[in-house]
Amino acid sequence: MARTRGAFRGNRRAPSIDLEGKVAAITGAGSGIGRATAVLLARHGARIHAADIRAETAADVASEIEAGGGSAVAHELDVSDPEAVEAFAAKLFEVEDAIDVLHNNAGIGHGANIEATTIDDWRRVIDVNLLGVAYGMQAFVPRMLRQGRPATIVNTASQAGLMPAAKMAPYCASKYGVVGMSEALNAELAHRGIHVSALCPGVIDTSIASTAIVRGDIERMRDQVTAFYANRGVPPEEVADAVLRTIEKPALIVPAPRRQVLPFYLLHRLSPRMVQPIARRMEKLIGRG
Repeated sequence: MARTRGAFRGNRRAPSIDLEGKVAAITGAGSGIGRATAVLLARHGARIHAADIRAETAADVASEIEAGGGSAVAHELDVSDPEAVEAFAAKLFEVEDAIDVLHNNAGIGHGANIEATTIDDWRRVIDVNLLGVAYGMQAFVPRMLRQGRPATIVNTASQAGLMPAAKMAPYCASKYGVVGMSEALNAELAHRGIHVSALCPGVIDTSIASTAIVRGDIERMRDQVTAFYANRGVPPEEVADAVLRTIEKPALIVPAPRRQVLPFYLLHRLSPRMVQPIARRMEKLIGRG
């Protein structure tokens, strides 16, 4: 797999990368970004292991890939269960010589003012979004280091892992954590042949808004938020293109789409204080969307 030291990858036309003979494991593959990535990588020749907490959606994606002439296996997986993730990795390495691509993608949304947020909300969001990625890294990386060929790991973070958003504290905490974890592990692993990237999607037309944990002020806006994501979100296939480019030329931070995420990220890097008014107004901007 090709490598680069570049910090960012843009959202240009997907490369004609050949993944024939490569194996990819994708969590949260039953819908949204995970599904789009599984289908795209299979189209480029990869054998796909599609995992999802809902067995039926994982099976649907695997069937879609098989119907298109690709190769895929469905798995039921709750990434918040470390023993299940360990068993998933062990099973894959029993049947495959190597895992060339790991996409730790499973995640859940959360929106609520802090007084409406519960301790269980914090636990669930951190368990899935942050620890679910950590469990994937712990289960797969030691085995990848022994497999004798390089690999790419893409961890799905979020634009909310690069800049704050009011009434999304648990979600931001989990996604900031994914970005930091990815940066730290890339520093540890890149020279050993495993490149780790943090994928940071913006507003994407997936089910994350409609299935998110929402309470308080955000609960009263659920229909508006869902409509905003449907009307203003980019297709998940555009994010899948960014994953494919990252496999071809690894990058540390992957804004997707670049045009949507990168300006706010750079502004936050320049002055976190300047981003605070935007973070405060996010709810109103969505409500007007």
